[in-house]
Amino acid sequence: MQLLRRTVRSVATFAVLLLLLYVKAHTFALTTGQAVDDSASYSTLNETSSAESLKRVVRQVDPTKEEITTVKADVEVEELGTCSEGLVLPLWMPQRKISIGDRAIRGFVYFMLMVYLFVGVSIISDRFMASIEAITSIERDVVVRGPKGEKQTMRVRIWNETVANLTLMALGSSAPEILLSVIEIYAKNFESGDLGPGTIVGSAAYNLFVIIALCMVLIPKGEKRRIKHLRVFIVTAVLSIFAYIWLWAILSLISPGIIEVWEGVVTLLMFPATVLWAYIAERRLLLYKYMDKNYRMNQRGTVVAGEHDSVEMGADDPKQTSKQFLQMSKSAHAYDEARMEYIQLLSELRQKYPDADLEHLEMMAQEQMINRGNKSRAFYRVQATRKLIGSGNLMRKIQERAHEDLSSVKAQIQTYNDDDDDVPTRIYFEPGHYTVMENCGEFEVRVVRRGDISGYSHVYFETYDGTASAGSDYVGKSGILNFPPGVDEQRFKIEIIDDDIFEEDECFYIRLFNPSENVSLYVPHTATIMILDDDHAGIFAFGDALHEVNESVGAYVLPVMRYSGARGTVIVPYWSEDETAISGRHYHGVRGELIFENNVTEQFITVPIIEESTYEKDVKFKVNIGEPVLAPDDELLEKIRLVEKKPAEDLTDLERILLMSKPRNGELTTTYIRIRESTEFKSTVDKLVARANVSSVLGTSSWKEQFKDALTVVPADEHEFDAEEEVGEEVPKCMDYISHFICLFWKVLFAFVPPTDICGGYVTFVISIFVIGVLTAVIGDAATYFGCVLNIKDSVTAICFVALGTSIPDTFASIIAAKQDQTADNCIGNVTGSNAVNVFLGIGLAWSIASIYHAVNGSTFNVEPGTIGFAVTLFCGEAVIAIGVMMIRRSTKSIRAELGGPTISKWMNASILLLLWVIYLIVSTLEAYDIIMV
Repeated sequence: MQLLRRTVRSVATFAVLLLLLYVKAHTFALTTGQAVDDSASYSTLNETSSAESLKRVVRQVDPTKEEITTVKADVEVEELGTCSEGLVLPLWMPQRKISIGDRAIRGFVYFMLMVYLFVGVSIISDRFMASIEAITSIERDVVVRGPKGEKQTMRVRIWNETVANLTLMALGSSAPEILLSVIEIYAKNFESGDLGPGTIVGSAAYNLFVIIALCMVLIPKGEKRRIKHLRVFIVTAVLSIFAYIWLWAILSLISPGIIEVWEGVVTLLMFPATVLWAYIAERRLLLYKYMDKNYRMNQRGTVVAGEHDSVEMGADDPKQTSKQFLQMSKSAHAYDEARMEYIQLLSELRQKYPDADLEHLEMMAQEQMINRGNKSRAFYRVQATRKLIGSGNLMRKIQERAHEDLSSVKAQIQTYNDDDDDVPTRIYFEPGHYTVMENCGEFEVRVVRRGDISGYSHVYFETYDGTASAGSDYVGKSGILNFPPGVDEQRFKIEIIDDDIFEEDECFYIRLFNPSENVSLYVPHTATIMILDDDHAGIFAFGDALHEVNESVGAYVLPVMRYSGARGTVIVPYWSEDETAISGRHYHGVRGELIFENNVTEQFITVPIIEESTYEKDVKFKVNIGEPVLAPDDELLEKIRLVEKKPAEDLTDLERILLMSKPRNGELTTTYIRIRESTEFKSTVDKLVARANVSSVLGTSSWKEQFKDALTVVPADEHEFDAEEEVGEEVPKCMDYISHFICLFWKVLFAFVPPTDICGGYVTFVISIFVIGVLTAVIGDAATYFGCVLNIKDSVTAICFVALGTSIPDTFASIIAAKQDQTADNCIGNVTGSNAVNVFLGIGLAWSIASIYHAVNGSTFNVEPGTIGFAVTLFCGEAVIAIGVMMIRRSTKSIRAELGGPTISKWMNASILLLLWVIYLIVSTLEAYDIIMV
């Protein structure tokens, strides 16, 4: 931030030097016109007798031209002495007999007024760019197929990035210059002026030379930035130069001094043609699809498209991986890349903070996702403006946004898991399966009512046989269950009949039927009761061959069943074995023994599952149980040993039943545990990735929020934003308060602009561009008055002062983008795109309106090439040099980037660009005052 402030001071100092240069140039121009006069005549030139002085000078040279010279002198004095009325801003009276000191004071006041108006334009542009971000961030649901053919729904942006940058983003960045050109045409009764075109050309020069030079050297040491969308850059760079060549051609070559209707309309139509061409290049349509395009693995392990890069696929089968990738749509790929980046971030944070809980890690990952995500020109423009006007660092809102996103997602997921009490009344068993011992006597069955329980309900129940028979194995029962208002459950008991005969496990059922009106039966409306014989030691097995668990379960409890008896104490060994899941990485291996006490029918193996927070996970391992044995101190074991010593032919029936009662394994002695990704984690990732954009950070949702932001002084963070740090309480500094109170009028005034959440930002867009137009009209008047009182030509005022004022916010935005972005597209690509759009839209629209107006009225729209034509020609030549410098840097092996790189080379190249800008200003100024004749 200190560097930015020093840059502002340097620019202000340079502006003062330019002002001195203008005064000196003007003095020199007057001196050359009266070289034959003495010093006395020069000293009286700026007094009220300046007309007589001019007459005497010419009279000494050629007395025959006295009459003509007198008329010209009177006109010149009239032009230098008075200013014409502006469109909005009233004249500062009086206009005649103004002293040099009075002119200096008026010039200073007009200059400060322009500065303050530029601040206002920057602040309303903040709202304008936020509305553009909201509009271009509109999303829609699309269904795509993944590499395995599965369908998945995701949200993608409707606006193409290239189209958005060259249309709405360029309009937002260059709105003052474009509107100034159109308003000037209207203010001058559809006649040409120098202020609008001069501002566009001067702004283009400043953007291309100064902004890129600053971004080149302010990249952190040892880093560099390279253009990612090179094809789009080449298209916009070529068109930006062609735009000014075309401007020169229609001014000086095709129809010198006259802009015909077709010339203005063709200039305007080149704007959509530029957008279409850039879109075709970016989407690789038409001829571009035949150009070489490879794929590579980026630093985050994701396959991305590259230009003239070698294929470095990290998969086992590169061809197959590339083929699958090509089958995926760009939208699906972008979504998947963002999702994998989020998961990678979460994994890195887990390793860095092993003691942090998952929710805190998810919050930090979401902050970094928003911080690292693709940011538009609007984001950096708004961030730069808010830092300068005392509204704080925009990055600070990212932490608040991450907290809100995570809380909202968790609440949404929790809502899906909660019962909905608004559904109709339903009655069912809970649980739907009971396992009881033969000697239990009786057990209790539970029936619950859910939904609306404010009324009276009832339901009938009855038992019916399965393998167990009523009267011999259990006591049959039927009846009615009544649920008074507010009661949500009822219970009843069933009696089990015990005997001493060994028999297999048996079951019977209980069903619910005939519920009351407005009540529905819900599954399970039939309960299964399993009766286990207590005369056998039991058969031991797993209940299922496969168990699926989420990795977030922590520890999975694996049940081991005991059926066909539960007599005696039995020991069952168990152990785990790796399959695709690896012990120590995906789970912790287990080994031990389960002890089933007498009449215990179920025991559990606890398997710790290691959570990796993996988005897609599918690994498995197996758990085995060994041969069960009776405990050494169990009475049944001693009886069985005594019987086993007898010959088989001597065994009685009871002894044979006793031998059959030994514990043994069932069919399922091995079960697989399949570890899948956490459903909640996956849902959280999907929802957070969908929310990971900066549009809502820029926008506002209510007028209350806007006025709160306008009245609050927020410290501008001097250090870089770190998503892993907590936001601490910082006290605003003195400069924060000064900036805030200077801009307070504008901030409060523009807080009345509707929030961006209304109608998707379109209302904010329309109102903001209207306000920018009004302020631009005032700036145009102030700039004209400023040049008038100081005898500075409009073309010079536009190129050097107005262009500088409109480009200052873009300067800071580009510097921030250069530091925070991983590519140079937001620094360089948008500069060339904006330069082309400024000519095609700004000058094309203004001159089309004026030429059509004159054609309708039977006249011609005259535009003298003059300084603008010369400035355009000079800019085109220097622009070719500047773009050549960047392309040489990109191809040089030691640099391989447009921005940053080795210290010496980047400073040398930046000096070349700055020198081009200085030469452009000086030469254009000297030509405007006829010191350089062309």
